[in-house]
Amino acid sequence: MKIKQVILISLAVICLGFLPGFADAAGLKIGYVNMAKVIKKSPQAENALKKLRAEFGPRDKKLVAKRNAIKVLEQNLIKNSQVMKPSERRLKERDIIQKKRELRRESQEFNEDYSLRRNEELASLQKVVKKAILEIARRDRFDLIVHEGVTLYSSKRIDLTEKVLRKLGKK
Repeated sequence: MKIKQVILISLAVICLGFLPGFADAAGLKIGYVNMAKVIKKSPQAENALKKLRAEFGPRDKKLVAKRNAIKVLEQNLIKNSQVMKPSERRLKERDIIQKKRELRRESQEFNEDYSLRRNEELASLQKVVKKAILEIARRDRFDLIVHEGVTLYSSKRIDLTEKVLRKLGKK
């Protein structure tokens, strides 16, 4: 993975060296950010995870308790099915099936709610990280900051958009 990143950055530097106006490509300041590592190890990520655990922990424990209760009911049914009346056994089987359906529905709702909240927290964290990257880029005068081939920041100095548009306008 790191070799791929180094190759991408190297290729970017080489390509920039061949573009018009970049004869002094050696003066470029290029950086790389491992977003996955930043998001995983930042204190903001730890706080977001703690918030999610506090918010969803009790609900998760209830689901685990229901799952365990259903297992106990199934084990009791298996253990006692020989001595039960057929009608009693059917009632217990239906009860277990109903409880499993309810658990599946609640688990699905839990997963959907958790995913939504996790995505909200992640989006918020990404905004904070992006702001930090932009501040560092401007303060330390970077020309280009990338993350796995995606440009996170580029200075006006290396932005060729207007030149390309002018060139296309002449044709």
